[in-house]
Amino acid sequence: LPLIALIASRYGWRAVYGGIGAVGCISFLLLAWRLPGGLTGTPVDLKTWVDVGRNRLIMLLLLITMLQMSGQFVVFTFMGPLLTSLTQADADDIGLVFLLYGVFGFIGIAVATRIVDSWGAYKSSLLFAALILTGMTGWALSAGIYPLMACSVAIWGLGFASTNSMQQVRLVSAAPTLASASVSLNTSVLYVGQAVGSAIGGVLYAGGWLCGSGYVAAGFVMLALVTLVLTRPLDAKRK
Repeated sequence: LPLIALIASRYGWRAVYGGIGAVGCISFLLLAWRLPGGLTGTPVDLKTWVDVGRNRLIMLLLLITMLQMSGQFVVFTFMGPLLTSLTQADADDIGLVFLLYGVFGFIGIAVATRIVDSWGAYKSSLLFAALILTGMTGWALSAGIYPLMACSVAIWGLGFASTNSMQQVRLVSAAPTLASASVSLNTSVLYVGQAVGSAIGGVLYAGGWLCGSGYVAAGFVMLALVTLVLTRPLDAKRK
C-alpha cells in the first residue's frame, strides 16, 4: 500500500496495476515451485454446513469477524481521501500512514505467535481487538491532527491482522472436525464485512460526514469486542 500510494502519485494507475500483475506472476511461480503435490482437505458435505450452523460458538466467532472487518473498512477503504480532506496530507504523508499500518501489523503478528500458546487464543483475541478499538477511537478523537491520526493507525495496525489469525485458531479449536468449513466460511464472512464497511464508509464520505466515520467504525469494533466477551463462557464450557 505505501508503494501503491507513491507509485500512483508519480507514474499513474497503469504503473500500479502493471506492478501488481508482475508481483502476482512471481507469487504464482513461487507457489507452483514450492507447494508439494497431493494436498487435500477434509471432505465437506451438506451435514458439515448444518453442524456449523448449529454450533453457537462458531456463529458468534463468525459474527465477530464480520463486525471487526465492517468497522475497520468504514475508514480503511477511504483512508487516503480522509487524510487528505481532514489534514491536507499529500501522497507521501498517506504512504507513510499505510507504511505504519503494515509495519505495526507485522509486529502484531509476531507478538501474537509469541503469546498465543501461553495466553490462549481467547485472551490474545481480546488484547488485539482492544488495540483495534483503541486505534479506531484515537483516529476518531484526533480527526484533523495528522501526527495523532498516524499514531492511532499504528496502534490499530497492531491488531488488524492478528485478530483474524486468532479467529482462525479459535474456530479450529471450537470444532476441529468442522475446521475445513468454518475457516473457509470465516474468509467469506471477512469479505462480507469489508463490503458492509466500505458501503457505509462510502455513504458517510459522500455525505460529508468525514469525522463521523471514525466514530461509526469504533462502534462496530466495540460491538465485536462485546461479542468476543460473550464467547468466553461457551469457550470454557467446551473445554
